[in-house]
Parts: sequence; C-alpha cells; structure tokens
Amino acid sequence: MSCSCIGDAMARMRPLSLRRFAADTRGAQLVEFAIVLPLMLVLFGVIIEGGRMMWSYQTVVSGVRDATRFLARVTPRDACDTGVDVAAYSDLLATMVRTSSSGGVLLPDGITVDGVTPVLACNPGDYRSEAAPVVTVSADITVTFPFAGLFTLVDGSLTGFSTTVSDQSRVYGS
Repeated sequence: MSCSCIGDAMARMRPLSLRRFAADTRGAQLVEFAIVLPLMLVLFGVIIEGGRMMWSYQTVVSGVRDATRFLARVTPRDACDTGVDVAAYSDLLATMVRTSSSGGVLLPDGITVDGVTPVLACNPGDYRSEAAPVVTVSADITVTFPFAGLFTLVDGSLTGFSTTVSDQSRVYGS
C-alpha cells in the first residue's frame, strides 16, 4: 500500500516539476543576448568600417583635389607648346595626397596610397590660345579592414578594396 502511494505522489509531482521548469525564466536574458551578440558585432563592424572608409575616401579626394590645383598653378600656360613633362611632379603630388601641410600622416592604418599619376592633356579647340592644357591627377588607393574578422560571422570574406580617385583642372599657369 505504501508503494502505490509513493508512486502516485511521484506521478503527481512530475507534471508540477515540468511546469515549474517551463515557467522558470531565470537565464532567458543571457540566452537571448548570446543569440543577438553576433549580429550586434557585425553591425558594429559595418558601422565602424563604413565610417572609416568614407572618412578616408574623402581625405584622399581632398588631397587629390589639392594636388590637382597645385599642378594647375605650377604648370606653365604654354605647356602644350613647349612639351612640359608633368611626371616630374609625381613624388611631390604623392606627398601632398598622403600627408598634411604640417607633414603629419592623414590616413589611418590600413589605408594606403599606392601611386599618384599626373597627366597633361592638350585639348585642341577654338580657344583664345592654340590649345587648352588640362592636368589630371589620379591616386590609386587600397583600403583594408581591420575588423574584417567580424564579417566571417555572417559568412563574408570582405577584407578590403582598391579604387582610383582622380580630379582634373585647366592649367592656370605660372
């Protein structure tokens, strides 16, 4: 008799224990956080890398624009007639794109300017002079992402990219 009473009591307690376990919410927030954490890390990486990429790109665009203006000022107005070689300014223009006026480095780690190429084009036409000299400065840049490891959380392999920034200006002459 006592055995069946104990068995009956155990049978009544099991559903009660399972109900208590199912109703217990301790630790649920930790599980939810563990599920959301990878997505938050990827979002954080995308925001940081996107902002860093745009800032660096704008910095290079500004440097190329300044280098183009400089080259348009130092190139003689009669450059098309005299055959001036603007390639001699390559190193100076590269320094202008990479550094600030005080000589400090403008670009963060992972952003490299691979090369700066100046080009002089002589556009024939009905101008006051025989030809309109136009200078173009192009900079090849490579952007590598320091948070690239975060993109592997979403099965991505984005490590960086390369692009060319260029600007042109008519020669004002010196």
